[in-house]
Amino acid sequence: MCSYIRYGVSHCLREVMVRLRDGVNGEVSTRSSVRWLGCCSGLSLLVALCLGLYVRWERTAESTILVFFVLSLFVLGIGSVLYYYFRVEKVGLCLLHLWFGFMLALLCFLNSAAIESDVKEQAANYLLLASIAVRTLWALLERLCGCTRYRPVFLTSAEVLELAGFAGTALLIQGSFSMVVLVGALATLMVALRMKALLALPNLVCFAVVTAVLFFNSLNISTNPFALACFFSRLICDPLLDVYFTGLSVTERWQPFLLWRGLLRKLSLVPLLLVEVTFFILATLKLTDLDQWYVMIPASVVFGLFWMISHTVFVITVWGFHTKLSDCQRVCMTQGSWISSLDKVMASKGMRHFCLISERLMLLTLISTTILAALLWQPSSSIFVSVFLLVLPLESLFHGLFHELGNCLGGTCVGYAVVIPTNYCSPDGQPLLLPPDQVQELNSRSTGILNNVQRFFSHHVIETFGCDYSTSGVTLEALQAKLKAFLELQTWDGPRHDTYVVFYSGHTHRSGEWALAGGDTLRLDQVLEWWREKNAGFCSRLILVLDCENSLPWVNEIRKVEGLYVAVQGAELARVTDVEVQDAPQLGDFTAQWVEYNCNVNSDIQWSMRDGAVAAAYGISKHWSDYMLHLPTGSDVTKHWRMYFPRVTYPVVQLALWCGGLNPLWDACTACLRCLRRVKLNWFPPAILDTGQGFKLVKS
Repeated sequence: MCSYIRYGVSHCLREVMVRLRDGVNGEVSTRSSVRWLGCCSGLSLLVALCLGLYVRWERTAESTILVFFVLSLFVLGIGSVLYYYFRVEKVGLCLLHLWFGFMLALLCFLNSAAIESDVKEQAANYLLLASIAVRTLWALLERLCGCTRYRPVFLTSAEVLELAGFAGTALLIQGSFSMVVLVGALATLMVALRMKALLALPNLVCFAVVTAVLFFNSLNISTNPFALACFFSRLICDPLLDVYFTGLSVTERWQPFLLWRGLLRKLSLVPLLLVEVTFFILATLKLTDLDQWYVMIPASVVFGLFWMISHTVFVITVWGFHTKLSDCQRVCMTQGSWISSLDKVMASKGMRHFCLISERLMLLTLISTTILAALLWQPSSSIFVSVFLLVLPLESLFHGLFHELGNCLGGTCVGYAVVIPTNYCSPDGQPLLLPPDQVQELNSRSTGILNNVQRFFSHHVIETFGCDYSTSGVTLEALQAKLKAFLELQTWDGPRHDTYVVFYSGHTHRSGEWALAGGDTLRLDQVLEWWREKNAGFCSRLILVLDCENSLPWVNEIRKVEGLYVAVQGAELARVTDVEVQDAPQLGDFTAQWVEYNCNVNSDIQWSMRDGAVAAAYGISKHWSDYMLHLPTGSDVTKHWRMYFPRVTYPVVQLALWCGGLNPLWDACTACLRCLRRVKLNWFPPAILDTGQGFKLVKS
């Protein structure tokens, strides 16, 4: 055994020296350097686990601990062999994460007061804390450096294996099924965080407080808080950071669920119903032991009836959502497209209106669950506490799904493009014709720009107002007439469009003004003045996409604008000093990359890297985060109830309508959230901003 450990340590040291030698030679990238923090965290955890288990065996001299230790080293050895020698990295890492979950559970539950004062035990605890700190720093730096590739997944294989290893070992040692339920609640909470559910963070606080204060006390067991903290932080760190850093849109985040077949989604209601019914039965067990029964029994009957009606509405709502989603999937299949156009199809099927009303109903479901749990709270029952912690994030997930889809779906969009292919300009600002030998190259580049813009409009189902192309320039009067006509467009049934997109590619002055024919210019304040005139009394958005040499002045200027919902997506072309080594970027390069990024989900374009020839930048007005689409009225809710729900649920639906009419309360909450969103977008703008129309604004 000692020779095996010595050989493994020497092999690891050799790998470290090779990597360090490559780093000295400049062969290690930033990604590799950041990954070494993860290796340090794993090494610290490995030493802490082995040391902690050794202390327990040394103090108790139990053969079971020695058997567990030898078996764990055997599994670790198999994983290392598969990883290093057979190059089966995935299988080796899977065994490693399963081993981590298994060992953390052993360290957590094989605990006693006798070993707390042991020096080796304290060293193991400090190593666990060091592993937590380094692991958190590694995850944060990966996201800050743009080394993380976000994938639409609920839980990664590593997270599932660590959860399974911990739950299996806890069930084996403690024999308590409530620990397995608690691990399931933790997994559901991780999914809620990764999906950015609206109530995910309050659920996280509730889970941490209830688990630390009540759950383990109800089990009457002694646990190692350092091992528990390490297990919790390892799993919750990535989903918690992804709440801010992830650039995935709503449909991309929920893609694993939205792509399920209709039968599978409807069958998933069966375990959900079992969990809900189990929670209700466990809650009613409190009625068998009551002191003030004359108060508690009537209150329990009233709120129990409210819980049953609200959860009947919940089941009907989820079933209706699955039915409408199946219809949208069939339309996508007939069109030969799938997730790329699913959000547009859902918008055309009225899914946004359905989700906005369902969000109110789901909030009542959550309130009924919270009231029933508070009324019949059982702090001494570990199974009740664990089932409650499982039900709460499950219902919050559906509330978050309806909230996200209700906020991102819907909006109609119209677009207009202006392409003036003049790369040269006289000192007075008048565009000049190109030399004859460059005319063909310019025509082909301009045709490519037009094709990319048309692809962008078509892919995102943006109604096209027109694409103007002129090699001799456009006069200010003609452009003013065209833009004003575009900005006053309305949908076929009367209302204005929700989003207006203007694309411009051509020559600009250093101040960002568009260079037009006759020496005229178009300033940003002129465009904003026309927008205020045409959009008075409405709440539509304007997005300007600029592929020109001097777009940054407009990007910076738009950030000072108040009272409007306007965004500017611009680009910065790098200056090439040696044209023999690298071709100088041209107008159209940004359009090609930006359209490819927004139209191809498998695109490998990384806007976070600034070493390219084209760098992106965007700016938004101060009140951009306040933008909202039309919300359902009282008559909309009534029609929805008559269409989907039985008459017995009428009081609950009316209660949802009444809650929606509590303007002071809702306005206060909305104002706080609006203020937080405004601070976030103005002070800490994300690298990728989802517009809710299927495309994103990016910066490098």
